[in-house]
Amino acid sequence: MKKSDIGLIGLAVMGENLVMNMESKGFAVSVFNRTPQKVTDFIGGRAKGRNIAGAYTLEELVSSLKSPRKIMLMIKAGSGVDEVIEKLIPLLDKGDIIIDGGNSHFDDTSRRAEYVESKGLLYVGVGVSGGEEGALNGPAMMPGGSKAAWAHVKPIFQAICAKVEGGYPCCDWIGDGGAGHFVKMVHNGIEYGDMQIICEAYDLMKNFLGLSYDEMQSAFGGWNGGELNSYLIEITRDILGFKDEDGQPLLEKILDSAGQKGTGKWASAVSLDEGVPLTLIAEAVFARYLSAMKTEREEASAVFGGAIKIKHSESEKRKFTENIRQALLASKIVSYAQGFSLMKQAAATHGWSLDYGRIALIWRGGCIIRSSFLDKIKAAYEKNPDLKNLILDDYFADKIKSLSGGFREVVSSAAKAGIPTPAFCSALSWFDGYRAEKSPANLLQAQRDYFGAHTYERLDSDRGVFFHTNWTGKGGDTSSTTYNA
Repeated sequence: MKKSDIGLIGLAVMGENLVMNMESKGFAVSVFNRTPQKVTDFIGGRAKGRNIAGAYTLEELVSSLKSPRKIMLMIKAGSGVDEVIEKLIPLLDKGDIIIDGGNSHFDDTSRRAEYVESKGLLYVGVGVSGGEEGALNGPAMMPGGSKAAWAHVKPIFQAICAKVEGGYPCCDWIGDGGAGHFVKMVHNGIEYGDMQIICEAYDLMKNFLGLSYDEMQSAFGGWNGGELNSYLIEITRDILGFKDEDGQPLLEKILDSAGQKGTGKWASAVSLDEGVPLTLIAEAVFARYLSAMKTEREEASAVFGGAIKIKHSESEKRKFTENIRQALLASKIVSYAQGFSLMKQAAATHGWSLDYGRIALIWRGGCIIRSSFLDKIKAAYEKNPDLKNLILDDYFADKIKSLSGGFREVVSSAAKAGIPTPAFCSALSWFDGYRAEKSPANLLQAQRDYFGAHTYERLDSDRGVFFHTNWTGKGGDTSSTTYNA
C-alpha cells in the first residue's frame, strides 16, 4: 500500500479544509478523528475519490505514513493536545515530527517542543491564519519549534500557503520553541485592534454623522481602494451592504455582544509581562468584555441616556468621514507599532532571532489582517532591521504627522458626543505619550518614594544611581529595595 506524505488529526472545518488543500497540491494525506464516524463521513463525502486515506486508530494512522512521519494536530488548544502527544510518542520513531496547527499558547508550545525533543522526536508549533477560506485556498503560516523539522515540512507548508506578488509563499520559519505561535498570537492581537477601530469608525458614521448603510458601504468601498486596502475593510464593505430577507440591513438585527477565543487576551497579558504598552489591543479586548455586558449597558443607558444627537450638513459629513479615515489609518499604524514592539521585546527575552520584514510579508496574504499596508512595514524593516519602533521609520513618521489633525478631531468630537472610541483614544494617548520628551512620571516616582521609600533617579546624576528623600522628616534614611515592576 502506498504511504501518505502527512497525517492529520482533527476533522473540524479547519482540519478538513487543510486536508483538501494538501491533497489538491499533490500530497497524499491520512486522516484520523477521535469520533470514527467523522472519518467515515469525510472519506465518503468531500474526500471521495481523492488521495486521502482514513484511519480509525492512531496505530493505523502512524503505519500509513512515510518516514520521517509527519502528523499535524488540528484540535482544540489545551490539555487535549498533551493527551494526543502522549499517545503518539510510543508509536513514533526517532526523527518523526508532531505538528500542532491549533491556537496553542506559545509557552505550551515551548514546553512541548522541549519534551518531544527529549524523546528523540521533532516538534513544530505552527500558527495558521485565514479562517476556513484560508485553510482551503491558502493560509498564512507561522511555523516554529524544532529547526531540524523545517526541511521536512517546508515543501508541504509552502505549497499550501497563500502566495503574494512574485509567488512568494506566506510561510517561512519563524524561530525556536514557541516563536511561531507567539507571532500568531501577536497577529491575532493586531486583528482584535483592527476590528475594533473599524467598529468605532462604523459607530461614528452611523450614530454621530447619521449616515445610511448605503453611504457607509460606499465610504468603506472607497477606502478599500486606497491606503486602507485590506481584507477587513473589504468584508466590512460587504457586510454593510448585505440585506436580510425583508430588504433591511442584516447588521441591524445582529446582537451587539461579542465573544473571543483568548489570543487577544494572551497578547495583552504577555505585554504586561514584557513591559510593552500594548494599549490599543488591550482596549480592543476590554471593548469585547464591555459589549458582553448587554443587560447592564441597557440599564445604564436608561439611567444616563445615550450619545448626544448632532445634525450635520452634507459638507460636514464629507469632511468628518475623511477625518474618520485618517483616525483609522493612524490607529492602524499605532496598533502595528505596538505589536512589532512586543515581538521585538519577546525576541530578546526568549532568544529568538525574528525577521520582522519577513513576518510582515507572511502576513501580506492569506491571513485575516492581510493588507497592502504591510508592504510598507516590510520596507521599513528591510531598510533598518534594528528599527526601535515602527513610527520612527521615515514613511510612518511622515504619515502619522499628516493624519494627526483628523485623528484628534475624531477623538475629541466623539468624547463631546458621548460615543465610545476606546481604541482610537488609546492609540492617540499612546502616540502622545511616546513622543513626550518629559512625562509626569517624576511625580509618580516621588510619590512612590514618599509612601514606600522606593527611591528615584535624578536628572543631574547618572542613570542607575538611586536616591531616597526623608519627605516628612520622620521617615528616616532607610530605603526599600530598588525594583522595576
